[in-house]
Amino acid sequence: MGEMLSESCATQAIARIISNQQLTATIFRIEIESPEIAATVRPGQFLMVRPQAGNDPLLGRPLALYDIQADSCGQPHSFSLVYQVFGRGTARLSQMKPGEELRVWGPLGHPFNAEPAATDIWFVAGGIGYTPFLALGKWWLGRSAFGGKILSPDQNRKIEFIYGARSASVLPPLDEFLEAGMTVSLCTDDGSRGHPGRVTDLMTHRLDKVADFIPDLIVACGPEPMLAAVSRWADSHSVRCLVSLENQMACGFGACFSCVAPIRQVDGSVDLRRVCIEGPIFDGRQVAWH
Repeated sequence: MGEMLSESCATQAIARIISNQQLTATIFRIEIESPEIAATVRPGQFLMVRPQAGNDPLLGRPLALYDIQADSCGQPHSFSLVYQVFGRGTARLSQMKPGEELRVWGPLGHPFNAEPAATDIWFVAGGIGYTPFLALGKWWLGRSAFGGKILSPDQNRKIEFIYGARSASVLPPLDEFLEAGMTVSLCTDDGSRGHPGRVTDLMTHRLDKVADFIPDLIVACGPEPMLAAVSRWADSHSVRCLVSLENQMACGFGACFSCVAPIRQVDGSVDLRRVCIEGPIFDGRQVAWH
């Protein structure tokens, strides 16, 4: 089911907002104070978040870990989430101010493995799917500890972050990815920034540009059509591909079955699996893409 560890014990907390910064017209980065969650959450996991006051929205919103922040003693103190406003819940979240409180539950889902069996890695994202990759890149490059574990830097490991958007006007700031030691390659549908076309066009262009190069591993997150295309591209080039699914979730703990995805089993049959508790990370070859 993918390159994963078992999930950490989830915590329910009332947590204070430290900052809620607008990055683009629709994308925000929120920093939330919770030393307990910051100390246990790992890249690939998510949190269910809703305002503490009132009952609208009634359900939390699942948001992937973006990064953690340390206090003056170097201990995990807070965590950051990046979200896009597209409904009532995220619109309400975008209006909240520093000092206001949220109800947070997590970490949830399975994280990535701490030590990838790969040297040349591509992270591929579209839309808001870039959010898991800052923490994962910092972890796999030995830049930051997550869940109490830090890796020894591997000088041979290289991570290229391939990110696609509709146009340059909706691209979020990506300086942190460069500062973390990743190479960043961009593409836009309208050609206004980076390579013209979709992420798979840029992936093919990268192979054409560098003779005899093929990545060891691809990790992708974004809209389902993009994930399907990236998974098929990887399979056609005999590259392992992990996908972090963005299926809509209501509860976050497997009770509502709203986030199920069709996953191929060992015997070749397809069965529905709950992304919130059995994912969100799956091997791209196991997903029965539509």
